[in-house]
Amino acid sequence: MSRAASHTASPESLPRHIAITMDGNGRWAAARGLARSSGHEAGLVPVRLCVEECSERGVEALTLFAFSSENWSRPAEEVASLMGLFLSAIDREVGELDRKGVRLRIIGNRQALSVRLQAQIAAAEQRTAGNPGLKLQLAVSYGGRWDIVQAARTLAGQCASGALRPEQIDEGRFAGALALADLPDADLLIRTGGERRISNFLLWNLAYAELYFSERLWPDFDRAEFTRALEFFAGRERRFGLTGGQLQAPPSAAGPAMKAPRP
Repeated sequence: MSRAASHTASPESLPRHIAITMDGNGRWAAARGLARSSGHEAGLVPVRLCVEECSERGVEALTLFAFSSENWSRPAEEVASLMGLFLSAIDREVGELDRKGVRLRIIGNRQALSVRLQAQIAAAEQRTAGNPGLKLQLAVSYGGRWDIVQAARTLAGQCASGALRPEQIDEGRFAGALALADLPDADLLIRTGGERRISNFLLWNLAYAELYFSERLWPDFDRAEFTRALEFFAGRERRFGLTGGQLQAPPSAAGPAMKAPRP
């Protein structure tokens, strides 16, 4: 499928929200005899590509797993290099994101980040907060379990203060306390680097996501591979716990209870 043709896909065949685990920067650098930091720097190219593709295709939200809560255990030199890359990348890219109407937000444990990086994040978020285009989330110092625990603490605090009763807590209210409360759940997870696991990413929000695992290392992820991921998604039958027959039945026959939910 050509790039021009791929952009004509119907909205129904596109994911509203794409999540990407950007894996393979270190291995890409090692294969070339380079420092791991060179791989992380090279990984900025496909980030820009994915933002552009999602914006042009009309995808509502893109969430990128940039640095997990577990990544703090990596060698101090690599962590410092990554933090420096975040600082320079935000400073360098925020103007272009703003020009394209992209709303940027960082999700994760900000208290673990330097004061300077926290301030830079806040400024970038404020600058792009009113933009009507693609909603871009970078998960930095983020873990799915951390996210769920934070939501539980928030709701527990509301119960302790009397603002909420335990029996009022349902899936909707719990989801509303998570980092991505204002977004639809992820429809498609793309993971590069050949690994086939979620790795503590968006554990709640990936409940019904389609999973596309690419053998490409992240710096090698290109438009053709992005298109293949979308074609894979378009070919999936998303049943949300129903049977294929129920999805194919006319609305009058299936009834309200037989309609698949739209995350």
